[in-house]
Amino acid sequence: MDHHVYFWLKEEHKNAEDRAKFEKGLDSLFTIGLVKGGRWAVPAPVMLRPVIDQSWDYALAMQFDNVEKHDAYQIDPDHEVFIESCKHLWDRVQVRDLA
Repeated sequence: MDHHVYFWLKEEHKNAEDRAKFEKGLDSLFTIGLVKGGRWAVPAPVMLRPVIDQSWDYALAMQFDNVEKHDAYQIDPDHEVFIESCKHLWDRVQVRDLA
């Protein structure tokens, strides 16, 4: 299954130092053994069209072997560390999980 998360940073945290901290946090999520693969990214500089939403600052795409591993990831202590250390940076988070 795939787990997609979109983050909107608070305006005051859209600076190089805070972005570097956030990106380090995103990188740390891929060291969690339950995660099969994935990556994080920023909006691509594509031609803008009415169907394109580039309002977000970071997207995280992760793959898991199954729903059980995804669910275990949600309560993994290292996932909790990411949330606690980075949640003050974001204004909004949106999750989309795909079977």
